[in-house]
Order: sequence, then structure tokens, then C-alpha cells
Amino acid sequence: MKIIGHRGTRGLCPENTIASILKAIDHDVDMVEFDVRVTKDGVAILHHDQAIVDPSGNELIIAHTTYAELLRHKPDLAALDHAIRAVQHHCPMMIEIKPGVPVKQTVAVIRDRLARGWRLNEFMIASFDYQLLRYVKRAFPKVTLVVIERWSGVRATSRARRLGTKYISMNQKWLWLGFLKLMKKKGYRLSAYTVNDPARAKKWKPYLYAIITDRPDLFKK
Repeated sequence: MKIIGHRGTRGLCPENTIASILKAIDHDVDMVEFDVRVTKDGVAILHHDQAIVDPSGNELIIAHTTYAELLRHKPDLAALDHAIRAVQHHCPMMIEIKPGVPVKQTVAVIRDRLARGWRLNEFMIASFDYQLLRYVKRAFPKVTLVVIERWSGVRATSRARRLGTKYISMNQKWLWLGFLKLMKKKGYRLSAYTVNDPARAKKWKPYLYAIITDRPDLFKK
């Protein structure tokens, strides 16, 4: 069972930052996960929500604001390209593109990194958005796609079949042992998010491909 750092190490550092990613690497994660959105001027950045709220309470909608302006309000805001370079081949990356976010900017960044010596197997592209994953598959037919689903195993497996992938990520709140055993039997590589309980992870370990955790320090190898 692989240990994937959630938004870097969300439980130890500000999420989706370079510091958070480096902290995940310090804790020897098997993979690091982060979220991608796109600014008004077409820069792919790391952020979970649609808006950035600065320390003064100002809310800036990412899609309506330039990267330079966002940086003035959040100096540790990371561009996707910077994040990939920070990982520097230490481990693969699970890049979650948020639903409805333009995809071409992320595709362009990955293509540039591939041209500079990165390998396609260093990237997994994940999303709740089925159409978005279809776009990525056309751009990179051999990239590993991850279908993210909150609760419906039927919907998750249907989308995975149509995309030609065995990788699914689901909310751990809706998982139970019988379902995990069935998914393993059918050959799916299931990740559970967000798992911060070592006892639960140990119980599920025989059936999971990975856990996505805020606290990789709790899961020493």
C-alpha cells in the first residue's frame, strides 16, 4: 500500500505549497498529490478552492485574477511548473485538476517537463470531472488516469472502464471492507482519501493501492 501526501503534507504545512511538497518528500512518501486551478492569464497554479482569501479577508476568484495579483495576496502560491521542479524526480505526482478548470495549461506544463527529461510515469492525472479526464487521455494516451469519486462505486467503475484505467480514488467515509475486497478482486487499484488513522490503514492495507493522507509522518515504513 502506497502512502500519498495529500496536498503535499496538509497536516504539517500550508497545503499546496512548495514547503508542503518538500515536507512530504522529507517523510519519504511514495507519491505527492496536489490540486490545480488556472488563473485569468492562463497560469496553472496549486490551490484547492475556487478563490484565495488573503490574511485581510479579501477574496480573489482565481479564474478572474492574474497570477501576479494573486501572488501579492498569497506569496507562497505555487505555479504547477515550480511544483514539478521542486519534486525533482523524488517521487511520482498525482495532479488533481479541479472540475471545470481548463486543461490545456496543465497539459502544456507536462509537455514542457517531458521535453526536459521528465517521464510520463512520473505523473498521474486525477479528477472528479470525467470529460476533463477524456481530454487528458487524448493529449497523453499512455498517462495514468485516476477517477475520483466520493461515494458511488458504480459510477467510479463505469467511468474507469470508459477511460481504460484501473485507478480510482474514493472518500474513505463511504468505504467498507466488503467493497474493498470486491474492488481488489476486480483488479481495481483503489486509493482512499483522506486517511489519517494508522489503525484503519492497517486494516485496509491488503485491499488498497494507496492511502492519501494529511499526515504521512504517522505511516513510517
